Amino acid sequence: DTKVTQRPRHVVTVKEQKAKMDCVPMKGHSYVYWYRKKLEEELKFLVYLQNGEIIQKAEVINERFSAQCPENSPCALEIQSTESGDAGLYFCASSKATVSNVSLS
Repeated sequence: DTKVTQRPRHVVTVKEQKAKMDCVPMKGHSYVYWYRKKLEEELKFLVYLQNGEIIQKAEVINERFSAQCPENSPCALEIQSTESGDAGLYFCASSKATVSNVSLS
């Protein structure tokens, strides 16, 4: 696979409905990241997983949100009960490795 695939392309819900987005990372990538872009705001980090385990998450990822990457299945970001503040564009990305510290010499 040469690209990350997200499904579905559009999710439209009413308040308090469940919303689920799937992401198929590039083959061989063990890191998966989710971001959200709200209208007139910058792109914001939501969560990242390594080999299916959540490594880091933003404060907005609360009990209504879940992220998972089951083996041999697409990764998923799910909102259990949507609110108007959840509206935005959601992006998934993947990588083979991540950088935890950058040293400038």
